[in-house]
Formats: sequence, structure tokens, C-alpha cells
Amino acid sequence: MNLEKKIQSVFFGLAIGDALGVPVEFKDRSYLERHPVSDMIGYGTHNQAPGTFSDDGSLTFCLAEALTHDFSLELTARNFVDWYDYSYWTARGFVFDIGNATLDAIERLRDGERPDLAGGMSPSSNGNGSLMRIAPLLFYLLDKPIEERYRITKEVSSMTHAHIRSVIACFYYLEFARELLFTNDKFKAYTHIQHLIPSYLETLSINPEETTLFDRLLKADIFVLPSEEIKSSGYVLHTLEASIWCLLTTETYEDAVLKAVNLGDDTDTTGAVCGALAGLIYGWENIPEHWMNQLTRANDIKELAEKLSAKIQADNPGLGIE
Repeated sequence: MNLEKKIQSVFFGLAIGDALGVPVEFKDRSYLERHPVSDMIGYGTHNQAPGTFSDDGSLTFCLAEALTHDFSLELTARNFVDWYDYSYWTARGFVFDIGNATLDAIERLRDGERPDLAGGMSPSSNGNGSLMRIAPLLFYLLDKPIEERYRITKEVSSMTHAHIRSVIACFYYLEFARELLFTNDKFKAYTHIQHLIPSYLETLSINPEETTLFDRLLKADIFVLPSEEIKSSGYVLHTLEASIWCLLTTETYEDAVLKAVNLGDDTDTTGAVCGALAGLIYGWENIPEHWMNQLTRANDIKELAEKLSAKIQADNPGLGIE
């Protein structure tokens, strides 16, 4: 495995999916059926130039940058606060999009709240704000047993979204990505996760009403559903299902992220969450070159991938990665 290329693929896959969705965020599906996104465009909803990633990309890179040091929730929290207060890791030097739950959590972090207690814990606090930024944790968790993978995922999600539903969504996503990393077979990964996740969650005494919410992913073939049964709002379960559905019903990076964006509503986040997985499968070299060339801060993203790869390899010399 060439770890640096894998990390680049996830980072660029996510950021480009995000940027594709930014101009049409909040547009509904019927509008996008009439005016589908077919290429990188700009302006629109947030009046941003083509290739501009949003809070999804920024907070992803804030987490990734923290992981280039010794893992620390406190450093990650400081990066999140610096993003909001000082535009750290923004695409163009200013913040233009943030969810309410994430904003509330960042304000609590700024006030000194313990990071893993800062996120909202109520059922109404299950937006997709932790899922959208969780992808870099995949690489930090490579050598960890499942118990530690779950614990750390829970801590990192809980910085902004602490309800068990958001935690399970992040855990499913990272475990699915882990399977893709080692098998590069999306259907084999999907099937294996259907056995792995439920058996582990059963050991945690989680309210079964919560785990039942994931049945379309854990007990069924979500990819056979028609688009009418796939929702794409900012609710974490909708984003997770839509992203997996888009990945499993397409055969290229380009088709996956365009399908995700054209579902409508929370277009940048569905594009980002799906884009990271699609990048992992198809590789950054199969992302359209003109999209790569349009992406803001591409050189910085590449350097961040190099730094994270070097750190993980230094910490895990026996892992069998390049």
C-alpha cells in the first residue's frame, strides 16, 4: 500500500466533492433534475469561485493537521477554534458556512470545555457535522484494535456531535473505509461490515432503537433502492446512506460525486462524504484533472497528505505500508 497516495486520494476526493456541491447547497432535487451539476462551477449559493471547499474540507484538514502531531483532542479543538476565529485552513481566507451544532460546540471549546464533552448530546443534535470531517481518522486508526477504533472515533465525533447516532454513523463510515483501504472491493466491504458492525455494537449495550435506525445499511442492500427512497438532508443518517448509495451505484469517481451532489439539499456534505470514499477506491489519478487544477489550496492539501503519511509511517514501522 502506498499510504501517501491513499491519503491524497481521500483528501482530494473529499475536497473536490465538497467544492462541487458548494454552489448548489440547499437546492432541492427537483431543481437539480432540471439543472444538474455536470462540472465544477462557482458562485451560486455562497458566491464562491469554482474549486472552493467549505467547512467540510476545512474541518477535515484541521483534524488531519492535528494528526500530524501526537494525537490530541486538545490540539484538534484548538484547530477547530482557530478555523472559526482566524480562518485557519479555510479555502480563501474566511469562513462562509457552518452548521449550528458545530458552531455551538466550537464556542464551548473556546470557553474551555473538555473536547469530548463539547458536542451536543440530544437526539436533535444529529446533523452531519462530525461525519463530514472524520475521514482522516481512518489512517490514524490503521494499527488499532476495534475497541480502540470505536473509542477514539467516539471521542472525535463527540467534539461537535456526541449523540450515539452520530457516533455510530462515524464508526460505520470509518470501518467501511477501512475495508475499502485493504480490499478495494466496495461490495465485499459492504457485506463484511454488515457482520462486523452489529456484532461489535452488541457488546456495548447500546439502545437497540438506535442501532435499528441503521438497518438499511446493516441488514439490507441499500444499493437496490430507487433514488426516491434516498434522502440527502443534513441529518447524519441521510448523509451516510446517500453517500454509500452513490458509491455503490456508480463505477467512477466522477459519477459518484456528481450523483451525490445532484441529490440536492446538503450537496457539499454529501459530495464530500461520498467523495472521500470514491477517492479511496478509484485513486486521485482518476479524479478529473481539470477539477484537481481548479481546487483551491491543492498544493497545501498535497503537503498535508505528505506530512500525515510521514507521521503514520514513523509511528508504525511494522505496518507494511510505504
